Amino acid sequence: MAEGCMRGLRYGMVFFNLLFWLGGCGILGVGVWLSVTQGNFATLSSSLPSLSAANLLIVVGTIIMVIGCLGCVGAVKESRPLLLSFFILLLLIFFLEILSITLFFVYQDQIDHYAQRDLKRGLQLFGTEGNVGLTNAWMIVQTDFRCCGVTNHTDWFDVYNASRVPDSCCLEYSDNCGLENPGTWWTAPCYERVKDWLQENLVALWIFALCTALTQVQTLTPFQISAHLNVLR
Repeated sequence: MAEGCMRGLRYGMVFFNLLFWLGGCGILGVGVWLSVTQGNFATLSSSLPSLSAANLLIVVGTIIMVIGCLGCVGAVKESRPLLLSFFILLLLIFFLEILSITLFFVYQDQIDHYAQRDLKRGLQLFGTEGNVGLTNAWMIVQTDFRCCGVTNHTDWFDVYNASRVPDSCCLEYSDNCGLENPGTWWTAPCYERVKDWLQENLVALWIFALCTALTQVQTLTPFQISAHLNVLR
């Protein structure tokens, strides 16, 4: 009976680690797909030009795949070093997630201030050589969210040194419509529009975060039980 229990624990570890690895494959696949299909869509940030959604998903997916692979191989081969490395890495990521969420809520006002300042700095690169991704990103955001500028449409006045905005700010798009009367432009701030959209989809984001956390906890639990029963010799 003890041997069957240990075998069941080992299979449980393999199953949860496999789920973890498959989740990493899925995230990596979405990141690669975004990178291929939306190659010109880059981050809006000027200080972190490589921090695009595609690159972020690729990095996260790769890390999850490596950790999941360590767990799977370690459980199958009953390798104590591999499983110990897996356990430490997964526990470290779990604590980093908790720390990041805590810091986000504690310093939310400072984060908002920094983000708005960084986005306004990025406006200065709009339409310049070598910044096609940032330019396309602003055009897509302003068109899809029906907004203009970071805090309001006057943010663009400093960019152009004139009372004009990009054509993507227009209620009805046409060439050089950003030179027309301000009554034909979107006036809603993009930063607030995107924040509102995130808050509207907050439930889905929390469900995703909860599922991720539960997967990590379930993956850790068999390891702890197995170690306690000396399955890993």
